[in-house]
Amino acid sequence: GRGEYTVGLAERQATANFIGIDRKGARMWKGCKYSVDHQMENVAFLRTQIQYLPFFFSPKEVREIWITFPDPQPRNCKENKRLTSSFYLDIYRRVLSPDGCVHLKTDSEFFLDYTLESVSRNNGQVITLQKDIYQHDLVDERLAIQTYYEKMWLSQGKGIHYLQFKL
Repeated sequence: GRGEYTVGLAERQATANFIGIDRKGARMWKGCKYSVDHQMENVAFLRTQIQYLPFFFSPKEVREIWITFPDPQPRNCKENKRLTSSFYLDIYRRVLSPDGCVHLKTDSEFFLDYTLESVSRNNGQVITLQKDIYQHDLVDERLAIQTYYEKMWLSQGKGIHYLQFKL
């Protein structure tokens, strides 16, 4: 995305490193510029496709993966492009530490339901599930970070959902 979540996480946790990943560099430009302008030393951006994570990270090196507002790819023929398909969960499993987890924020109930099924099929464990997060107390203060797309979905009256799981 535009790097808002990467920068927002880095501002909240100055002792941890955060790497934003996208296949299109123009999307990340805003977050890159902000992090450079604010001399943030715990932020980096990587332009690559997500399936190449194992080429950039050692096995078990990553503590958390945040997936924020991915394209739900609702047509059945696009299932393998969904960022929580078995194909991608296997990639995440390879780079996540044993206590590592994946966080998902989405406006799509379809994608949330798909992810829950995918986590179950892949012997994952749901840690937290909160539908329509702004109708309740946030289970994690980092959920208060809002991306451009999240603000757009909220202005249209859509609910925002959160899922945390282990693989």
